[in-house]
Amino acid sequence: MVRKIDIVAGRTALDAVRVAESADAKPQRTDLATAVRYLLQLLDEKAPGNSVEVRVPPFGAVQVIQGPRHTRGTPPNVVEMDAATWIAVSTGTERWADAAASGRIHASGTRADLSDVLPVRP
Repeated sequence: MVRKIDIVAGRTALDAVRVAESADAKPQRTDLATAVRYLLQLLDEKAPGNSVEVRVPPFGAVQVIQGPRHTRGTPPNVVEMDAATWIAVSTGTERWADAAASGRIHASGTRADLSDVLPVRP
């Protein structure tokens, strides 16, 4: 069982990342990691399933969205992006379509469009 991130710890880390970014500073790695994992956790709670793997290297990955279960090898539906992009699209500060069009989201597979389940609104 994966340990869940407490809502207070998740929101505190997300706030710290936002403050750092607004000051044009680099966020602390621990805050960034916690914020990313917290938002992935919220996505998993909002859209549970196993048909799409969402990756935010090096901080985390989660399988979401109802559909065919994936068990071995590379999943047929994969979404990958950096931490800043994930935080932006998952909190609603940037639209999925805009981030995807800019090339900052790498998505493959017929179920790899997350626009229907984002933002997660922490």
